[in-house]
Amino acid sequence: MERAIHGVFLLLGLITVGCVLLITVYLVISGIPAIRKIGVGRFLFGTVWASTAAEPQYGILPFILTSVYGTAGAIVIGVPIGFFTAVYLAKAASPRVRQVMEGAVSLLSGIPSVVYGLVGMLVLVPGIRRLFGVPDGASLLAAIIVLAVMILPSIIKVSMTALEAVPREYEDASLALGATPVETWFRVSVPAARSGIAAAVVLGVGRAIGEAMAVMMVAGNAPNMPGLFQSVRFLTTAVASEMSYSSGLQQQALFSIALVLFLFIMLINATLNFFLKRNKEG
Repeated sequence: MERAIHGVFLLLGLITVGCVLLITVYLVISGIPAIRKIGVGRFLFGTVWASTAAEPQYGILPFILTSVYGTAGAIVIGVPIGFFTAVYLAKAASPRVRQVMEGAVSLLSGIPSVVYGLVGMLVLVPGIRRLFGVPDGASLLAAIIVLAVMILPSIIKVSMTALEAVPREYEDASLALGATPVETWFRVSVPAARSGIAAAVVLGVGRAIGEAMAVMMVAGNAPNMPGLFQSVRFLTTAVASEMSYSSGLQQQALFSIALVLFLFIMLINATLNFFLKRNKEG
């Protein structure tokens, strides 16, 4: 029985790895031809995307910078809020408050992306337009705020799980030495749960980079260079907005964008995993 279960687990793991390899191979095969035709420099560093013009241009630098700025902004806003919320719920909240807030967090994680986008389009975008006096509230700022809210459930849940897994003896020893509860949480529990909290950040980064529908609804979906109050287009929304009617070189260029996005996510994950492994060894 144990050998059979081991074989089933091995098979499922191989299927997962195989799916990743198939996706990688498909994206490489589909994305390389357009990059060869357009040119690596013109494709990656071109500042104009005009795929339907009489003389098409396929520069995706605005999409790359927008994705980087949008993800970074969402992490800067979402990670501190999610982290401190997780510490509060795991260590300080009363059972009643924790039950209510955990229900709210679970509800946030279950809301479809299109609902986030709809609420952002009807509430956030007009609010930004009135508050800052800009012509259009559909902008990079609106996308950053929506993404920050969307990554909160992942960060809070995973961070809470990591904090709750810290042995109680660590905290008891800290309290016995005269540390206050707050000092114990942030100097003992949080460092002990560092790897789990970092994993929560990785999940948040993945969610922020890969989101398309909600971002498309609140960011304006215009291929401009990124500005905080400028209508912008992300890598994901560039693919989603044009794939339905694309053909020829335009369709190949969209597959090339998907390949760039895939490699971008892999690079971020590899970098974060490298630093996590180095911290553990240190």
